[in-house]
Amino acid sequence: MRRGAQVNSDFAARVLDWFERHGRTHLPWQQAITAYRVWVSEIMLQQTQVATVIPYFERFMQRFPTVAALAEAPLDEVLHHWSGLGYYARARNLHRAAQQVCAVFGGEIPRHLQTLQTLPGVGRSTAAAVLSLTYGQRETILDGNVKRVIARCFAVPGWPGGSQVMARLWAIAESLTPSQRVAQYNQAMMDLGATVCTRSQPDCPQCPLVADCVAHRQGTTAAFPGKRPKKPLPQRAVRMLLVRNRAGEVLLERRPPSGLWGGLWCLPQIPPEADPLAWCMDAFQQNAALGRTLPARRHTFSHFHLDIEPIEILLNQPGCVVLEGESRVWYNARQPENVGLAAPVTRLLQEIAG
Repeated sequence: MRRGAQVNSDFAARVLDWFERHGRTHLPWQQAITAYRVWVSEIMLQQTQVATVIPYFERFMQRFPTVAALAEAPLDEVLHHWSGLGYYARARNLHRAAQQVCAVFGGEIPRHLQTLQTLPGVGRSTAAAVLSLTYGQRETILDGNVKRVIARCFAVPGWPGGSQVMARLWAIAESLTPSQRVAQYNQAMMDLGATVCTRSQPDCPQCPLVADCVAHRQGTTAAFPGKRPKKPLPQRAVRMLLVRNRAGEVLLERRPPSGLWGGLWCLPQIPPEADPLAWCMDAFQQNAALGRTLPARRHTFSHFHLDIEPIEILLNQPGCVVLEGESRVWYNARQPENVGLAAPVTRLLQEIAG
């Protein structure tokens, strides 16, 4: 056997042996395994910790137990079950993809890697995880945890977001993926990165790969994987209007389907220099008064900081103002409805309802 093949075979054997003793086998999506359950879990786990995902996954599966149930559900309800999990494009793509699975593939999630990647929000590693974890197909994964294990073990320099570094990581990952027990191996690699080869303070003595880990041997684990080139996050500012009618209901507006908080219900927003009472006059042709002062807060996205100034506005005239169309609703914060709300809006509604 060639030396490279021997090393790769030993690598997989050590990882699988570690998994038998320390791997996670009782996660909810590992029970009653179906391609749909694995797919939903993989989308939820993108940039999100397992402990955070578990309760969301369980509620999601209870409401949308099949791909058909998800496809038939209103987007509002899907976003409601995603509220607080963040990165809402994942939920919108999941909903669209479920509809595509039902319309194009007869309700069956494709079992071919390239075909599965045609679904919205499904990339190469996600598709490989679904097929390998569900059916045991030999597919190579490369999520964030696996990138970290490989980058350290083989001392692959550079930020994994760069195309050349990514290509190198994919090549190594492909060479290491065994032909047998692929589901266990891929799960083991994800578990290893999540529980042992962690971002900070990796538990190297417990790692089955420590004897051959170049970064460990050189004392440079903190250098791998390379960091993304730092750029200061830009700042934006907005006034969020808590417009309340005489019944105490709050005005919500639906965001456009794409972009920031796409498809979610939010509070009306105006520039920081705009007059909120003038906005109310334009919107409802009636006078209003300023209500309580709520503390300003910052919400940080992956690509910018949003400084929010909440302003409560009380409509003076009795009765509800009739809202035209489907882009605005009156919302009772004390009797919340099953609608998707942006996280800062949820917190503000809880504050005024308390």
